[in-house]
Amino acid sequence: MTGYLCLENGKTFIGEVIMDEEDPVQGEIVFFTGMTGYQEVLTDPSYKDQIVVFTYPLIGQYGVNEDDFESSQPQVKGVIMLQSPALYSHYHATSSLKDYLKKWKIPFMTGVDTRQVVKAIRDVGTQNACISYTESLPEKEKLTGQIEKVALSQIRKMGSGNKHIAVVDFGVKKSIVSSLVKMDCLVTVIPYHQLELLDQMNVDGLVLSNGPGDPKEMMSLLPKLKEKIMEIPTLGICLGHQLIALALGGNTERLLFGHRGANHPVIDNQTGEVFITSQNHNYVVNGASLTGTGLEPRFMNVNDGSLEGLQHISKPILSVQFHPEARPGPEDASWIFQQFYQTIKQPGREKMYA
Repeated sequence: MTGYLCLENGKTFIGEVIMDEEDPVQGEIVFFTGMTGYQEVLTDPSYKDQIVVFTYPLIGQYGVNEDDFESSQPQVKGVIMLQSPALYSHYHATSSLKDYLKKWKIPFMTGVDTRQVVKAIRDVGTQNACISYTESLPEKEKLTGQIEKVALSQIRKMGSGNKHIAVVDFGVKKSIVSSLVKMDCLVTVIPYHQLELLDQMNVDGLVLSNGPGDPKEMMSLLPKLKEKIMEIPTLGICLGHQLIALALGGNTERLLFGHRGANHPVIDNQTGEVFITSQNHNYVVNGASLTGTGLEPRFMNVNDGSLEGLQHISKPILSVQFHPEARPGPEDASWIFQQFYQTIKQPGREKMYA
């Protein structure tokens, strides 16, 4: 059935829409530049309440399987594609992408000129949009509260091993926890609103997870986060990276249209190596705000020069704006987990906190 994608700035695009609701479905519109990885994107909690435009012209060709979910259900508000085939081909697949979206009642559109939609986003910036059967402009209000919708409500333990890592859950992806478990670690995932549990735990390392939305919605947590990251070797990923900067006195700012895709080049200032990363974020750390924080830029985005990661000058604190778990995306950055693991194994590291 013919439907409309209407942007906050007044631009409208026509396509074929499938949705259960008669009323418009609104979300923040963003675009993803990877050729593959749509299943991971749809279930990544960091995409909560967003309408995702896939730039690759054919989405769904290898179907949906039971292994590549990043959470128990889709997190996106809607999906925009040029084409999505009914037939799929992969030995792990159990359903088509269209059937999967229908099952979870996620509105989607095909036949949309996704190139023009992306141009509109790049020109004006990330904005609200709605999918509907009639032309209807979305509200201009800022979406908030996404972290509360996706984070765990109770503690969870996974894996085993001599090293114990606590993951603070702001919307953690399954593959981040799996990457830590594979290093033979006991992993305890803690809801972000129960940070006091860290006072009762003996952990070797701390991971601040990814998550949706503006990191400044978590300002009330910064004093406790600062206390813990100055006590425990810490790795921050995406939102977690931003929270480390805020907790130690830095600042964050919003990008015009964010970085989303599995093909973003990043340079390591320490080694000069360039590697390809998977990314999904609207906000970045302002490098000029780091004076006096003890944090130094470690990684930079090759395309636009934005800050992609931090390292503390004296404490074992490392943060990355990209996703080292590489789902979706290349595995170029998976060594970040190993570097973090070596940090918590380092003999005499406890002297660093004396």
